[in-house]
Amino acid sequence: MVQIHKHFTTEQVKVLLESYQQGHLSREEIEKTLGINKTRFFALIKNYRTSPDAFSINYERKKHSRLSDQAEEKIQNELNRDKELVDNKDLPVYGYNYAALNDRLRKEGIQVSTTTIIKRAKSLGCYQAKKRKKDAHDREVITSATGDLIQHDASIHKWSPFAESKWTLITSLDDHSRMMLYADFVESETSWAHIQAAQYLMQHFGIPNRYYVDNLRVFRFIQHRDSVWKNLVLGTDDVNTQWRQVLALMNTDVIYALSPQAKGKIERPYRWLQERIVRTCALEHVETLDGARLVLREEVHRYNYQQVHSTTQEIPALRFDKAHKENRSLFRSFSLPKPYTSAKDVFCIRHHRVADGYRRVSIVGHSIQIPGIQPREEIDVHFIPDQSKNIVEIRFWAIGKLVHTTNLPLEALKKVVHF
Repeated sequence: MVQIHKHFTTEQVKVLLESYQQGHLSREEIEKTLGINKTRFFALIKNYRTSPDAFSINYERKKHSRLSDQAEEKIQNELNRDKELVDNKDLPVYGYNYAALNDRLRKEGIQVSTTTIIKRAKSLGCYQAKKRKKDAHDREVITSATGDLIQHDASIHKWSPFAESKWTLITSLDDHSRMMLYADFVESETSWAHIQAAQYLMQHFGIPNRYYVDNLRVFRFIQHRDSVWKNLVLGTDDVNTQWRQVLALMNTDVIYALSPQAKGKIERPYRWLQERIVRTCALEHVETLDGARLVLREEVHRYNYQQVHSTTQEIPALRFDKAHKENRSLFRSFSLPKPYTSAKDVFCIRHHRVADGYRRVSIVGHSIQIPGIQPREEIDVHFIPDQSKNIVEIRFWAIGKLVHTTNLPLEALKKVVHF
């Protein structure tokens, strides 16, 4: 494109435009003289008509504001703090996250582009080139409705450099919307923790069609091949785990991933959460599980309601609501299976016992008399831990009904029931 200001003065262009106004010159003649196209001509005539006296063709280069010394120092400090996290092999941080760093700077009133941060990072040695590799799994959406498939998983890490121990993050992700429906930290991964996650999801969003999980022992009983030393009787899936028994009662199927790579849809949000949670916990000196939960809630809210998902190109919460409005949901209304009338008898740890000749059942040294049953009666025992009260409610079922309830100390049952 011809740069008019290098070949003509403002007064010369004004004379030409005024001649056009008076009908002495045609548009084509002026375009040929100035060496411009029709679009450029009409832009010039519009500016001239708007303000003939202030009209000018002089080019003024836009001046970019220079970052203040305080801003430069803050960027450098943040990059160096990130480098300490990346270099710490005990933390699940495997690279730099300049977008997260930019978010932190904005909270402090520093407006800077991510590109500028990356330039500073390269000059300070706080940069790692991203490895290009072909994904071993497909991240495409494979469902057309919410509630059809729930990605469920757990990840144990040292989520804060100031924490004394590792914590486990349990999450549940809707495949269609990519909305994270459940996320919480627990001190240790147990069947009870996963059962509580399923209860929360079902009571708040409805009963899903299927769960997609890995082969962790909490989700699946796996028997290895027979050896010359031991003849194994039970095969894989011959035994239902506690978690799977709950899903079977709620008529929800379970699909197992054959490899971690096959679970890419939930592995990717894990990496996103890890990057931000660990950094925030480090910067805010988080030491406790409750403190980490506050950070987690903020990041999950960001993921669900502010972040455009790279696969769907939509915000997860908006995509989730859109599917519901269009009646594309396979979530079923929450209801308890018969004969149960309390959620405690569905979302619990189950054991099967047989009463003795005196209608008693022994549990960790406690002999409990069960009324309304026959000697040698088969009994289903339901354990419901209450950590806030440090007790376990025990509910005894026989002949299709609840026959007795009692409470025992939580610590007394931990080693036996494995909560």
